Amino acid sequence: MTEENSSEWQAQPPPEPAAAEQPEMSEMATLGNIFIEPEATFKDLRKKPRFIIAGLIIALLVTAYSFGIASKFGEAGIRSFITEQINKSPRTDSMTKDQKENAVDLQMTIGKYSRYAIPVIVFIAFAIGGLLYWLGAKAFGGTGTFVQNMAVWVYSGFPPTVVAMIANYIVLLLKSADDIDLATSQSGVVHANLGFFVGKEMPVVSTLLATFDVFAIWGWILAAIGLAAVNRMSKGAAWTLVILTVLIGAGFRVIGAVFSGNPS
Repeated sequence: MTEENSSEWQAQPPPEPAAAEQPEMSEMATLGNIFIEPEATFKDLRKKPRFIIAGLIIALLVTAYSFGIASKFGEAGIRSFITEQINKSPRTDSMTKDQKENAVDLQMTIGKYSRYAIPVIVFIAFAIGGLLYWLGAKAFGGTGTFVQNMAVWVYSGFPPTVVAMIANYIVLLLKSADDIDLATSQSGVVHANLGFFVGKEMPVVSTLLATFDVFAIWGWILAAIGLAAVNRMSKGAAWTLVILTVLIGAGFRVIGAVFSGNPS
């Protein structure tokens, strides 16, 4: 190759790396946009998964509700309820009066301190939910990461939790403790499902009907949108994963209803 030709020839520059997808919403913006533009919000969460602020809000709302219930019934009301539950259980028939009183004291202590641990429990639940979505999405060929799927779990539950908790606070403020069932109030005093009409007489049936709650269904719809967007999977696969997750959760709730004798 001549010197003249070599000076004319130059190696092609390497291709520039593709620019990483940048989120278009701030984390504060996602809190509002998830209500009105869920698909766009989840696509943005795919670019940069985030859930800390939304998760903290959910944890604080749930914690505040738990303390609200405790304040509404007072220590005497809660103690009376626990005593009633222990007395009606066939497993405690052989216990003496002192043993039953010690069991009540133990449950009162556990309940008192466990309320302070609710934020930690909520975030553990987020991690478990994110893991379920991530593993399920992988089984369906999804491409999302664990953190992305955890963001879907948190943000799909954010709108229904916020609205439901506001409604619960209003009812809790207006209703007398005598008109509230402490057994079912653990999951809320606003029951937007048919389980409300069955009551405690049929705890398993009531639990199954309560699964199809209006707020829960709202969360399922958001979850299906989020799973499809984050994992680049079909809507059919996303809905299949959501339904499987709901069935697993319903199974555990039914088991709880069987052992406690109360709707779960």
